[in-house]
Amino acid sequence: MSNLLAAARAWAAEDPDPQTRAELEAVIADVEAGRDGADLADRFDGTLEFGTAGLRGELGAGPNRMNRVVVTRAAAGLATYLRDTGHAGGSVVIGYDARHNSDVFARDTAEVMTGAGFTAYVLPRPLPTPVLAYAIRDLGCAAGVMVTASHNPPRDNGYKVYLGDGSQIVPPADAEIASRIAAVGPLADVPRGDAGTVLGDDLLDRYLASVTALVGDGPRDLSTVYTPLHGVGGDTVARVLEAAGFSAPGVVEQQREPDPEFPTVAFPNPEEAGAMDLAMALAEERGADLVVANDPDADRCAAAVPGPHGWRMLRGDEVGALLAHALLQKGKQGTYACSIVSSSLLGKLATAAGQPYAETLTGFKWISRVDGIAFGYEEALGYCVDPDHVRDKDGVSALLVLCELAATAKAEGRTLVDVLDDIALAHGLHATDQLSVRVTDLGEIAAAMARLRATPPTELGGLAVERVDDLAQGSAELPPTDGLRYRLAEGARVIVRPSGTEPKLKCYLEVVVPVRPEDGVDAARIAAAGRLDAIRDGIKKAAGI
Repeated sequence: MSNLLAAARAWAAEDPDPQTRAELEAVIADVEAGRDGADLADRFDGTLEFGTAGLRGELGAGPNRMNRVVVTRAAAGLATYLRDTGHAGGSVVIGYDARHNSDVFARDTAEVMTGAGFTAYVLPRPLPTPVLAYAIRDLGCAAGVMVTASHNPPRDNGYKVYLGDGSQIVPPADAEIASRIAAVGPLADVPRGDAGTVLGDDLLDRYLASVTALVGDGPRDLSTVYTPLHGVGGDTVARVLEAAGFSAPGVVEQQREPDPEFPTVAFPNPEEAGAMDLAMALAEERGADLVVANDPDADRCAAAVPGPHGWRMLRGDEVGALLAHALLQKGKQGTYACSIVSSSLLGKLATAAGQPYAETLTGFKWISRVDGIAFGYEEALGYCVDPDHVRDKDGVSALLVLCELAATAKAEGRTLVDVLDDIALAHGLHATDQLSVRVTDLGEIAAAMARLRATPPTELGGLAVERVDDLAQGSAELPPTDGLRYRLAEGARVIVRPSGTEPKLKCYLEVVVPVRPEDGVDAARIAAAGRLDAIRDGIKKAAGI
């Protein structure tokens, strides 16, 4: 405990933030007074590590939290990496969302970059992550940093790093940056310059023009309800829809303005139960055609549609299929790519249209790097419909393309559900679901993975397990990752993996049910729901969760 206290005192002594310094000093005083030292130990239990393209964690004092010390070291390590890889004197663009301390972390990053001899550009205000991804290539920067924790809880923040190609970092760059962060000496020795150049709205205007150009002339009669979920997407989405000729959406008033506390939702993630309730209630009241939503940094897009039993969320795989269908109808050529946990339907759509198809590991840092990519998506509501301009998921452009498809269908007396039914008739109903278990002890996830590896199931939901792929071994197509893939009879599939951004174990389920025209798609949906339920129960039992 004496070593821990010494490390904590040293950290507090160089912390430039009076709030986190006082917070840590209070924790130290508690431990010195003989109180429980678990909190202090957790704060100094290693350092935040680069996960999904950067850092993400709870705000607070200590190396295992997000704070100004950690961010300053990260920026200094990134600057050294860029200098070592031939980018000395180049430029870095920095964006930030509306979370607690995002603007502070962005300013610290800019000062470290200018102090290291780089030109630092800073977005003019809290803006969507895809605007930052666009800016990297538009400005010809060596790297980009986005300060955001996306859809994480209010207590979190994060630090997403991109290189000059506009894609998020992947190995070995992440490890090489991390090693340079670890080598950063005392904070007082990190040179700091000015706060960089704040960009004007002309950069945002160019981004908006690139998004608007994705849609052609066509029907625009569509009544929509939109929510930014207390995030930064509202103004950008409103401007894009207006420029494309759509009527202004009805916006959920309680969620219109950015609010880092996210007061109306348990988790600011449109995938989470209840997050879209206010939007669907407003849509019901207005008789809208479509609900669309972004997560707080607007790199994801969610949608809901009316049905015979009320409004329902479209699954991420359904939105992915609709967007792919829309782009293929437009004749967009290139590789259609998705992550291994996304539906296998995309491969069938691409093949039927004579376009290449590719699978990647989970995460847009992999999807965006597919050669010749035309469209990429992952089931967690991430879609890239314009890789020429944004080589990352973009909830704004995806939202616009989806609205165009819905308006076209409406003009034909049809809905997005009818389009999905057409796809199911042509390729079979590909039904997906997810079992997601949130834990407080990460050891529970490791234990579940160990159980599955030690005693692999031979059947799930009554379907024989025909093949097991341990993704930790890697393959010619995929780098190694901690995950297991079960290929079941009749085209079904289960993938189990730890989340890369949250303390969750995730199980991704898919069944494929042929659609008989005489029975219709609804009969196939009923059969698929039963199969998914049985498989979910089977994998839950096998994993012991």
